[in-house]
Amino acid sequence: MFLGIEIGGTKLQLGLGRGDGIVTALWRGTVNRAEGGEGIRKQIIAAVPELLAKANLGSGHLRGVGIGFGGPTDDKSQSVIKSHHVAGWDDFPLADWIRDIVGVPAVLCNDADVAGLGEALFGAGKGMSPIFYITVGTGIGGGLIIDGEIYRGVGKGAAEIGHLLVNDISSERLVILEETSAGWGIEATAARFREESRWGAELSDGPITVKQLAEAARAGHLEALALLKMAVERLAQGIRQMITLLCPQRVVIGGGVSLLGEELFFEPIRRYQAERGMAAFAGLTDIVPAALSEEVVIHGALALARKKFGG
Repeated sequence: MFLGIEIGGTKLQLGLGRGDGIVTALWRGTVNRAEGGEGIRKQIIAAVPELLAKANLGSGHLRGVGIGFGGPTDDKSQSVIKSHHVAGWDDFPLADWIRDIVGVPAVLCNDADVAGLGEALFGAGKGMSPIFYITVGTGIGGGLIIDGEIYRGVGKGAAEIGHLLVNDISSERLVILEETSAGWGIEATAARFREESRWGAELSDGPITVKQLAEAARAGHLEALALLKMAVERLAQGIRQMITLLCPQRVVIGGGVSLLGEELFFEPIRRYQAERGMAAFAGLTDIVPAALSEEVVIHGALALARKKFGG
């Protein structure tokens, strides 16, 4: 039995399984960013025995731990490089820390890479290669999976599509793709537009979320619809560049922003590729929603542990 851990900017999950596409027990919590990395580590310390008890298992039943972390990681040192969303993780030796807490060896990788592994082995990319996985949520992450293995460049990550440069939505300056098309970027742009009096009264008070924007767009709010179109188009531009470089067999997209759905999200991205993609690559790459839902990183983390420590 293996333990899988997902550490994100908003979500913390722990799951048990054999790395075969089945999660036998799951623990889910919410990250309190104000408490930083130390707060998350306290949650993990409390959650591990709770999860084992839920499954009627002791720590002696575990063979290893796989971890998907929401930020860049170092393969050689098995440490976190940093988190872009939660303080207190810089250069943290996470795999060693987990080993000391749980009592079995641990393997660490970026969460988008790990999620991509899960989708490639058990989800929407099963039986295909190469697979490029994209999560569009709080941030934007990417993972390239070739023949069931994560491509990690020279050992500190690769496929970081969220850090490609695109034109800002309201200016000509270049910004990273996350600023225009991740959840935080879309919401920050909406707040800025409201300050500039571009919104109607229905979006005049309180924080604006991507979900609210989607509801407003479907109800005919032209400004909300225009903002979402611009955000999705910038994402489509990034995907176009990635396909030009890598030409994967399939692009799998998950994350909360992808829940905008077919009309507002997937269809415009596919249309952009059909109209503006490299002609020689036409029809070679399809673009589909992720299949493993909120447990995708756990599936990948368990599979990563199985690959590392044996099945």
